[in-house]
Amino acid sequence: MSVQNSNQRGQKGRGQMGGGFGGGFGGPVQKAKDFKGTLKRLIRYLKPHRVNLIIVVIFAIASTVFTIAAPKITSKAMNKLQDGYMAKMMLEKMSEAQTKVVDQINQQMGQMQQVQKTPSSLQQTTVDPGTAKAIQEFMQLPMLNTVKDARQKADIVQKMLDLGQKMPAKAQVGEQNVKLTPEQINGAVRAIRETNGEYDFQYIGRIALILLGMYIISACFSLIMGLVMSGVAQKTVRDLRREVDQRLVRLPLKYFDNHPHGDILSRVTNDLDTVATTLQQSLTQIITSVITIIGYIVMMLTISPILTLIVVATLPLYIASTTIIAKRSQKYFAAQQKELGALSGHVEEMYTGHKIVKAFGHEKDSIERFEEINKNLYGAGWRAQFISGMMFPLMNFISNLGYVGISIVGGLWITKNLLGLGDILAFIQYSRSFTMPIAQTAQIANVIQSTIACAERVFEILDESEEIPDNPNASVIEFPKGEVRFNHVDFRYKEEVPLIEDMNLDVKPGHTIAIVGPTGAGKTTLVNLLMRFYEINAGKISIDGVDIKDIKRNELRKMFGMVLQDTWLFNGTIKDNIAYAKQGAIMEDVVRAAKAAHADHFIRTLPDGYNTVLNEEATNISQGQKQLLTIARAILADPTILILDEATSSVDTRTEVLIQKAMANLMKGRTSFVIAHRLSTIRDAELILVMNKGKIIEMGNHKDLLAQSGFYAELYNSQFTGQNIETEVI
Repeated sequence: MSVQNSNQRGQKGRGQMGGGFGGGFGGPVQKAKDFKGTLKRLIRYLKPHRVNLIIVVIFAIASTVFTIAAPKITSKAMNKLQDGYMAKMMLEKMSEAQTKVVDQINQQMGQMQQVQKTPSSLQQTTVDPGTAKAIQEFMQLPMLNTVKDARQKADIVQKMLDLGQKMPAKAQVGEQNVKLTPEQINGAVRAIRETNGEYDFQYIGRIALILLGMYIISACFSLIMGLVMSGVAQKTVRDLRREVDQRLVRLPLKYFDNHPHGDILSRVTNDLDTVATTLQQSLTQIITSVITIIGYIVMMLTISPILTLIVVATLPLYIASTTIIAKRSQKYFAAQQKELGALSGHVEEMYTGHKIVKAFGHEKDSIERFEEINKNLYGAGWRAQFISGMMFPLMNFISNLGYVGISIVGGLWITKNLLGLGDILAFIQYSRSFTMPIAQTAQIANVIQSTIACAERVFEILDESEEIPDNPNASVIEFPKGEVRFNHVDFRYKEEVPLIEDMNLDVKPGHTIAIVGPTGAGKTTLVNLLMRFYEINAGKISIDGVDIKDIKRNELRKMFGMVLQDTWLFNGTIKDNIAYAKQGAIMEDVVRAAKAAHADHFIRTLPDGYNTVLNEEATNISQGQKQLLTIARAILADPTILILDEATSSVDTRTEVLIQKAMANLMKGRTSFVIAHRLSTIRDAELILVMNKGKIIEMGNHKDLLAQSGFYAELYNSQFTGQNIETEVI
């Protein structure tokens, strides 16, 4: 199980790895068997929180819309600055040109008056009537530097430009100073009319305040969205975890026998944590990413549909590059995952059993094996990270291609006054940011796939068949005596492999029943059936004449006390570990049980006595002391029927004597089932059952069985003659 846990920890770490653009493109994705069904089932757990989810969606949309609109609003301020600059420059140039042209016309008019006094020159000084009219209208225009009204300035500039086309070449307005295309002229005139040749800092200030307010509101919306979604995610996982825990309590023992404990723990912890993280982060991210993609496209279309086509034309390149790299890196990430699990398992095995490794001189082999796995991990990890790391530069290259196209076309359109500088800057910002939500969406798709797989593993626990419920009319034996009877009992773990067939047994109250036999004989199975951890296939087991199927499981198991070969103590004080057997046990009860178990003396020699805290593995006391504590716990429970599963097999002789005395105190007046390895410890039992292949082949007390010279006698004598007969307990 230690290796299993290490592999799971390795996998959890690997879920957070993976290089490349967007935080892990091409990383290994665990796939669900029934994606749609599991997704629908997971969504049903979100239905109780639909109001909060609606709030999350609303706030996500609002927050994203504000963020999307910000560049477009900023562009208005930029355009305003550009218009102010254009208007100012246009007015300065036109005012300068007007002054120069007026001076030229006045000078020419003076020369013409002198020339007209000479009759011979009259024909040479004749002026075209249209030109003369244009000059006359031009001279009647107010000087630009004396006009204050913006509309009047714009009209004067427009009139000057129109009249300039009708005037002589030398007198054309702005010939040397103003060289603009018709589109630029129209834009400049409009800018004059709107800005009066001044920078509208008040308007720009309002834009800045609006942007500041939008960013603050967007941040607040994002905060509220995160808080609400965090609550939804944690409540959903809380409900799931509670349901899983309740289901685990109701599952039969065979489920835990058939599933590694590490796997069950991983489902309840790691898998549910993955679901919680995805609900809390990825769900809001996918909402904002989708809205952002749509919003960016809409905003870009409002600026320029043609430029938008340039951006959209790069999407197939993004998709193709992402797909190719993801496929190529997938196999390397899978290899990396496998090698990392192997490395974690090897390290944990070696450090857990480092004494054995040193004792048998296998340090060199261990290091060589580590180097081999580490080398394979390096190769797979390097390839996976390198290939997935190509995603960012490749997507950046594609983005730059679009940027170059937008810059060229946008620059040309600015010169033709088809778009403002702010519009182009906003569009570039949208196009540069357009790849991020696409990358996030692709990443989240992988995360959701893995999350659904994790949810499926959790739902597999919830779908497991529960143990048969108690009979509604189940009875409670108020004062149990401990009479046990097996009547034609059949049992098999697998349908095709019978284990116990037609077992009959009658145990009187207060008797000690010893069960012996080779491995696989069915000794421990007998105890499991007695406590109804497994259901029998046929026959009947009764206690005090009552079928155990007609007794509530909790009440049935309260009649039993167990002392197993593998001691189980939890991280807590010695007092709490002993008191675990009885609710409401006081200190006097704990001490009395410890004295009866011959454990009081060693407990008081500890620095903190009964308040000594046992660590997780209870390694701060000896194996024999652990066993004495479990016996004390069983004594405190005061059971009617006692089950002892070779409690002295792993202790020294002196401790064994103490444990035997403690068990003698424990067994007084109780029906006891003793599963024995050392046959010398069961000689005083009233009845010894010799089992083989699920059947009781011999029955009787120690002397009678020896006298029969059968299987028991051979088994007993082999412990003294050294014969190799298997006597382990399953």
